[in-house]
Amino acid sequence: MEILLTGATGYVGGRLLRAIEDGGQAVRCLARRPGEVAATRSTTGVVPGDCLDEASLEGAFSGVRVAYYMVHSMGAGRHFAELDRQAASNFGRAAARAGVQRIIYLGGLSDDVGSLSKHLRSRAETGDVLRASGVPVIEFRASIVIGAGSLSFEIVRALVERLPVMICPRWVETQAQPIAIGDVVAYLRAALEVPAAGGQTFEIAGPEVVSYGDIMRRYARLRGLRRLLLPVPVLTPRLSGMWLALVTPAHARVGRALVNGLRNRSVVRSYAALDVFAIEPMPLDAALTTAIDDAAGVHWKVDTRTAVVNVPPARAFAPIRQIGGRTGWYYGNRLWKARGRIDRWMGGIGMDGLRRDPHHCTVGDVIDGWTVDTYEPDGRMRLLAGMKLPGRGWLEFEVTPLDGGRHSQIRQTARFDPKGVLGRAYWYAVLPFHAVIFRGLLRRLAQLAEHGDHPNAASVFVHRSMVPAPADALFRWHERPEALLHLMPPGNWVRVEHREGGVRNGGRVTLAIGLGRFRFRWEARHYGYVRGRQFSDEQVRGPFRIWRHTHRMEAIGTSQTLYEDRVEYAMRGGVLAHRLFDGLLRRLLARAFEQRHRTVHARFSHRPLAHA
Repeated sequence: MEILLTGATGYVGGRLLRAIEDGGQAVRCLARRPGEVAATRSTTGVVPGDCLDEASLEGAFSGVRVAYYMVHSMGAGRHFAELDRQAASNFGRAAARAGVQRIIYLGGLSDDVGSLSKHLRSRAETGDVLRASGVPVIEFRASIVIGAGSLSFEIVRALVERLPVMICPRWVETQAQPIAIGDVVAYLRAALEVPAAGGQTFEIAGPEVVSYGDIMRRYARLRGLRRLLLPVPVLTPRLSGMWLALVTPAHARVGRALVNGLRNRSVVRSYAALDVFAIEPMPLDAALTTAIDDAAGVHWKVDTRTAVVNVPPARAFAPIRQIGGRTGWYYGNRLWKARGRIDRWMGGIGMDGLRRDPHHCTVGDVIDGWTVDTYEPDGRMRLLAGMKLPGRGWLEFEVTPLDGGRHSQIRQTARFDPKGVLGRAYWYAVLPFHAVIFRGLLRRLAQLAEHGDHPNAASVFVHRSMVPAPADALFRWHERPEALLHLMPPGNWVRVEHREGGVRNGGRVTLAIGLGRFRFRWEARHYGYVRGRQFSDEQVRGPFRIWRHTHRMEAIGTSQTLYEDRVEYAMRGGVLAHRLFDGLLRRLLARAFEQRHRTVHARFSHRPLAHA
C-alpha cells in the first residue's frame, strides 16, 4: 500500500514519518522544500509539491491509496483560514482524481461549536473541505498536544521556566483534555488499518480533564519550581497574545492564533476512539515527564572542548577513569574543594575526595559527589552532579580513535539543565570559572595521556622483530589461552594464579612471581583491544608505579608482520630508584623479550629471527 504524507517537515508529520518508516512501510513525502525532509529509509521517497498549487500535486498521487493531510497555514498571518481552505480543496480534488481511497487528517477538538476561535474554526472547515472531495476521510480531533517541540508545550515551558509570577487571564482555567504526542502518532498510524466505512471522525485525548493553568502547575511541580499564577479578568486573548510576544517571541505569530482558541473548551464528548483503537493514552504527568526529558537536550547549556593526543584511546582514557578521589581533579583542585565546601554549607554532600576504586569505574560509583551514570571502558564516562544545583549537571568525557588508533581525540563536555531563572543565572555566573577550570582540566588530561604524571614520569622500552606470518594469524595465536604459558620465562618462578576474559578489554590476569614462599602477586588488566592489530595490559597491582605494555602487530605485505612490544614503566622510589636500577631493569627486559620473540618466531618459521 503506497502512502502519501504531507507535513513531513512539521512537528506531528515528522514524528509520523519516523513511525511509518519504523513499521517498514513505503511512504512518499510531499514537500515544498524536499531537502528538509528527514528520511531515514530507502523505502521513503520525496516529491516536490505545494498544496496551494494544484497543478504541482498531479504526479504526487500516482499509485497512492492512503494520504495523510498534515498541513496548516497558521504561520502565514491573518489570512491563514482562507489559505487553509484553498490548500485542502486543491488536495482533495487531486486525491479524488487519482483514486485515493482514504485521507487521514488531524484537526482540533472543541465542544463550543457556536463560538469557535478562528484557529479552531479553520481546523473544522479543513475537515469539511476534504470530505467534500468525495474521498473517505478519517479525521482525528485532538485537544492540547503535549510533547517536546509542540507549540502548546513550548509555550508552557517558556512561561513556567522564565516567570516566577504569572499574571493570567481567565481563559487559563478553560477545561481541556491534553494528549501526548506519542499517542497522537499512534492513532494516526493505526488509522491505516481501520476498515473504510465512508469516513469517520474520532475525538482523541488523554484520560484527564484539566485547565491550561493546571498544566503549568503540573509542569512546575515536576521541574521542582515554585510558581504563582495570578488570575486577572481584564486580560483579553488579544492582549494575552501581545503579552506572549514579549515573553516567548519565538512562538508569537502562531501562538497568538493558538491563544485565541484557549477560550474554547476542548473536552471529548465521544469515546469511540477507545473502542476502535487498541491505544491507552498516557496520563498527563507521564506525558509531561516524557516531554521534559525529550526537550532537555535542546535547552541545555553546554561547554564542550576537544584535544588531540598522540596516544591510542586506551592511553588517552587512563587518566579520565582515575579522576577524583585521592588523585584529585588534575587542575584547580583548590577551586574544586572550595565548591565542595560551599555545597556542604548549603546542606549538600560536598566533594569528599573518596571513590570506591582509584583505578576503575562502574556505573553507579560515586566520585567526589558525582555519580558515574555512563561508563564505556576506554571510550566514555559521564558523571552526574550530586551537589546542590538549580538544575541538573553532567560532566562527560569521550575518547575516539584517530588514524586507525594511533592518535585519539578527547572530548570534554559540561552540560547543565537549568531550572527556571535561577538556573540560568547560575550558569552564566559560573561561566568564567568554567572557562578556566575546564580548559585547564582538558589540558592536564592531554598531558597525562601523553607523558604520565610529569613529562619524565615514565620510561619507554621497545622491542621489535619481523615475523614471517600474516598479522591476523599472529594475532589469533596470541588470543589462544595457552599463548600466555608459552610466552612466560622458562622455569617455575612465574606462574599464572588467575585469568579471565582473555586479551580483550577488561580481561585480567594474576601472576605469582618468585620462588617458594618468597612470591609476590602481579595483577594486570587488558585494554586497548583492536582486533588483528593490538592489545594492551596495565598493572593494577604489582611492583611498578606505572606499567603499560602494548603488543602491536602491523602487517607488512600479506606474509610478514612487524611484531612490537612497547612497555612504559616507572619504578617506585622516585628518581633515586630510577637512577640506581633502570639500567639493570632494561637489560632484564631486553633478555625477557628476546626470549618471547624467539618463542613466537619458532611457532611460525624455522628461519633465523630478524630484528627490526
